Amino acid sequence: MNILINNCSNQPLYEQIEEQIKNQILSGELAEGDALPSMRVLAKDLKISIITTKRAYEDLERDGYITSVTGKGSFVRGLSEEYVRNNIRYAIEELFDAAVDKALVGNVSKEELTEMLKIIYEEKCK
Repeated sequence: MNILINNCSNQPLYEQIEEQIKNQILSGELAEGDALPSMRVLAKDLKISIITTKRAYEDLERDGYITSVTGKGSFVRGLSEEYVRNNIRYAIEELFDAAVDKALVGNVSKEELTEMLKIIYEEKCK
């Protein structure tokens, strides 16, 4: 598992960790049953407080991405295809919401925004 944190980011460290682990689970890089590093090991590797890793793991468990077994560790939970798809759609909707806000501020029309999305999508699919 590869986690990179940015100390200059406005995003809290625990959120950076959560987001990266979620992305690795949703992309299939981490599969059901895969063991995550212990909170202590991850904290040591990232040179951060164990409280930060504990918060990230607690949030991931609360959201259904991982399960923790006392004395054994934390493991990736099995996620249904529908759950994964809904999560990805929700993330896309949040990004679209932010894009529409920017477009409105910049007086960019719906047509221009749609064309931008089409171009970007086509470039990525090449």
